[in-house]
Amino acid sequence: MFPKASRPFAVIALAASLAACATVNDAVQEPQLTPITNPQMIVGAMPVSAPTPPPIVDDTSMNSLWRTGATGFFNDHRASLVGDILTVDIDITDTATLNNSTSTSRTGSQDAAVTGLFGLEQPIERFLPGTDNLGTGLGTSSTSSSQGVGTVNRSENIQMSVAAVITNVLPNGNFVIAGSQEVRVNSEVRELIISGVIRPEDISATNTIQHTQIAEARISYGGRGDLSSVQRPRVGQRVANSILPF
Repeated sequence: MFPKASRPFAVIALAASLAACATVNDAVQEPQLTPITNPQMIVGAMPVSAPTPPPIVDDTSMNSLWRTGATGFFNDHRASLVGDILTVDIDITDTATLNNSTSTSRTGSQDAAVTGLFGLEQPIERFLPGTDNLGTGLGTSSTSSSQGVGTVNRSENIQMSVAAVITNVLPNGNFVIAGSQEVRVNSEVRELIISGVIRPEDISATNTIQHTQIAEARISYGGRGDLSSVQRPRVGQRVANSILPF
């Protein structure tokens, strides 16, 4: 048993050792693929809601050969129900260049004189050593300057496709979709996660949709493994960067 005074330090040491063991295991073992789960969990526990127009009454008969949004005479193979799968084409090509330059300079000077102090100038001057008069009671001067230069060059290019599942149908007919994809190559797992809200009419005849047609789109592309671990700073360095004021 540890003394009461040293119990907090023992708990900290135990937690640090467990964290170190977990880190060593992660470093030795190859990254594992996550198990397949309900795609609805990608969107989150909170249900998606959106403003909806008044419901439209469909006057078509139950025996009608025509259906709203159908592109074929007999059937429509596009995703339309919860659980249906559609393909999302992602083509992101973003380029941004920003150049900012700022230069400021300011100089200030203030002087204040005491010309009268209720007739107490002479007694005060006798008690203040090295003071001939109270002519200058306050004098200040300040100079400040700053220069800043900032440059941002960003270029992103992602071209890939991922299958998504309809997880919910909103009251206005829009679909909530979510999908994920993981690929492991040489101890490196690349993962892509996408979710958002789409319109049924934006789904093409080939059951695909562009990422630009997804509202509230959430696209995450990254990885984990040996390469990602080397490129990411160590835990101690990240903690030091977050708490050090300089």
